Amino acid sequence: MKTLSLGAILCLSLVAVTAGAQQAPWPVNSLERPRPQVIRPGAPVPSIPPPSDAIVLFDGTKLSAWESEEEGKPAGWTVRNGYMEVKPGSGAIQTRQAFGSIQLHLEWAEPAPPHGEGQHRGNSGVFLMSRYEIQVLDSWRNDTYADGQAGALYAQRPPLVNASRPPGGWQSYDIVFIRPRFAPDGGVVSPARVTVFHNGVLVHHDEAFTGRTVHGREATYETHLDRLPLLLQDHGSRVRFRNVWVRELVDDAGEG
Repeated sequence: MKTLSLGAILCLSLVAVTAGAQQAPWPVNSLERPRPQVIRPGAPVPSIPPPSDAIVLFDGTKLSAWESEEEGKPAGWTVRNGYMEVKPGSGAIQTRQAFGSIQLHLEWAEPAPPHGEGQHRGNSGVFLMSRYEIQVLDSWRNDTYADGQAGALYAQRPPLVNASRPPGGWQSYDIVFIRPRFAPDGGVVSPARVTVFHNGVLVHHDEAFTGRTVHGREATYETHLDRLPLLLQDHGSRVRFRNVWVRELVDDAGEG
């Protein structure tokens, strides 16, 4: 497929928010950590169709691009009305195709009416390379620790702002992800980095992951392949996803 150089990454006319980018260190999942400012994103826009060079991972009709995280099992989520929905207890799903650096677009909706509080309300996640999580959560008038709300690099970095919409409506993530690189001895040459727009609002700009996403403790890196599946999490909530597509990026080593 045709690839895209990093210098030609999609230029979006979106709100850039930089306040709070520099924050003091806090314990993982600390309830004392200040919450990001709540803002109202712009009016919802129609679902964004994939560009001509995109790899469409979900077109609203079938899960053929996906499989269960458990080896050899088909994806167990529900498909209807143009979206796929987490089937609680069926497990995470991952793409059959592996990716390195990518541009990712996906749209998601929280259950309405909402159920539960904090991390028990509409919890899911987007795991880049099956390891680096952008949190999906109902963060509309739902308090939780700052590094666990919607748009967070889970347990690592809160979003710059809370740009969540009310549950039931469609939200969007536009993500530019640059894979990590490792030395032959396993050392980190360059960490995984990510830029994230939530509902058209910049919530991370070229932010580094501190390691593989883990819960309740400091993250560390483990060496892995240059290309791995994209994974969507089953955390027990009936979160919906639609219009999922990626574009492979050529990184500065000339590799996708």
